[in-house]
Amino acid sequence: MSGNTFGHLYCVTSFGESHGPAYGGVVDGCPPGLELSEADIQKELDRRKPGTSRHVTQRQESDRIEILSGVFEGRTTGTSIGFLIRNEDARSKDYSAIAQSFRPGHADYTYWQKYGIRDHRGGGRASARETMIRVAAGAIAKKWLREKHGVEVRGYLSQIGPHRIELKSWDAVSQNPLFAPDPSMVPKLETYLDELRSAGDSCGARVTVIASGVPVGWGEPVYGRLDSDIAGAMMGINAVKGVEIGAGFASVEQRGSQHGDELTPEGFLSNNSGGVLGGISTGQDIVVNVALKPTSSIRIPRRTINTLGEPVMVQTTGRHDPCVGIRATPIAEAMLACVLIDHALRHGAQCAGASTATPRIPGRAP
Repeated sequence: MSGNTFGHLYCVTSFGESHGPAYGGVVDGCPPGLELSEADIQKELDRRKPGTSRHVTQRQESDRIEILSGVFEGRTTGTSIGFLIRNEDARSKDYSAIAQSFRPGHADYTYWQKYGIRDHRGGGRASARETMIRVAAGAIAKKWLREKHGVEVRGYLSQIGPHRIELKSWDAVSQNPLFAPDPSMVPKLETYLDELRSAGDSCGARVTVIASGVPVGWGEPVYGRLDSDIAGAMMGINAVKGVEIGAGFASVEQRGSQHGDELTPEGFLSNNSGGVLGGISTGQDIVVNVALKPTSSIRIPRRTINTLGEPVMVQTTGRHDPCVGIRATPIAEAMLACVLIDHALRHGAQCAGASTATPRIPGRAP
């Protein structure tokens, strides 16, 4: 199976399945000398782990990380950082009823047709538990970006089903189980999720991720465009069906006189570009919106076929999120951070000495 590694200079490799003994990861290319401990990574993993509220899967996992290599006396050595996270609460019997059938919306059918074999327990390799490895790698990237370049990567849940959530407070995001930036919306959202769970159904979500402090110049202008790498990274997250950079699809209705971000000596006057022009960062905030489909594992009976091609009904039981987008915020943050550190290292390798007489204007005019 190929496709288990992403990145060019900052490379992340993962292995493991939902009901196997453990998940593991390797980060190659992290610069040496970064102060790093398991606690630095664990705090990010704790934001993603299951069982944190009634609105997510009740699978009880500590997601405790063990660093195996690449850190000596509290600092990265520049060699590969290997780590392991053990599975502790797998219940494979919950999936015995679907061993010979394919759940609509899941990768069961495609894995079966591609490989001729599949691990039906919890989705196997297709399980979203794999995103732990991305969050761990992203925690390292976020720390390096913050300390070396002053870049902050943070996100929030901007929509659940039909309910849009405005950014009212960054502080609020960490103070509720939904990563919602408007605390006044939380009771309404919780009622909506409770109704979904009672009905055995699910909903989709939108997550917004913003990177602030990214300098102008990161990204390659043709095949290694910063925005294309960001989009690819986000589309690699389980359940993601759409990605927008900046104005995104709203650009269709805009005119050129409206969309192009005007420049002044005091800074840019807008950010429809989402912080990227020609595949290269502008120095503005990088703004990414991610659309996640409804959870495919639902209790409502659905039509499907079995491995013999016969029509059957399937009903998914067990422990599942009514909205996978709830726990997607730290995952999307991690993927953006991994792309940014990769491009920061690539930029430094070729263009560290490049300079112009033109001043670098602020990302946003006062």
